[in-house]
Amino acid sequence: MTEKMKRETKKCIQTKVVQTHRVLPSDLNHHQTLFGGNLMSLIDNTASISAARHSRGVTVTASMDSLDFLHPIYGNHSVCIESYVSGVGKSSMEVFCKIMGEDLMTGERYLAATSFVTFVSMKTESHLNVLVPLIEPTTEEERLVCEGYQQRREKRINNRDFNERFANAISYEAPWEA
Repeated sequence: MTEKMKRETKKCIQTKVVQTHRVLPSDLNHHQTLFGGNLMSLIDNTASISAARHSRGVTVTASMDSLDFLHPIYGNHSVCIESYVSGVGKSSMEVFCKIMGEDLMTGERYLAATSFVTFVSMKTESHLNVLVPLIEPTTEEERLVCEGYQQRREKRINNRDFNERFANAISYEAPWEA
C-alpha cells in the first residue's frame, strides 16, 4: 500500500479559521495604520489554529514564507484573517492567510494582505505520528491557492539551504565585545 493510500485526506474547509479584530489606537503605527508587527502576530495566531486543526497535534511555526501588504488597514476599521491549509509535506503544512480590512462605518471591505506560513507537526509522548493528512481543495479559490504549493515548497527548500549557510557565516558575538 502506498503512502498516499494510507494517509487521511481533509478538505481545506475543515482547516478554515476566521478571526476578526477591531483596529484600536494602540494597534497603530505613526502612519495611523495597523502596525505590521501586530498583523504578523494575528496571522501567526490564526494560521496556527488551521495547522492544529489539520494535524490534531502539536505544531510549531517553521517560517513566515511571505507577507504581501496590499492595502493599509486604518484605525477604527476591522481586520479579518481567514486561513486554511493549502499544502502538505510529510510533517509540514503550508497555511494560506487572506487578510481583509473593513471600514466599519461604510461596510467597504478590501483585500489588505496575503501570507503563507509553514508549520511543522511535532512528535510528543501522546502524538507519535507526525505524518499529516493530505489536503483537498473544493472551491475555485482553494484550487488556485493549492495549485501553487509545489512551486512555493521548492522555493522554501532552496531558501532554507541558503539560510542555513548564511546563518553559519553570521557572527553572534556580543557587539560590545568585538
